[in-house]
Amino acid sequence: MDITNLRIIATLASLVTFVGIWLWAWSRSNKKDFDEAANLPFEGEE
Repeated sequence: MDITNLRIIATLASLVTFVGIWLWAWSRSNKKDFDEAANLPFEGEE
């Protein structure tokens, strides 16, 4: 196995990781949690 094969494997692993994170972030099951987290700065003490 030479350096080119290692670079290909690293690139493919990075792509799979990126796509996995992207799918997790855009999944409908996380929408409620993300909406609540987005409103946290506006729930301060008044």
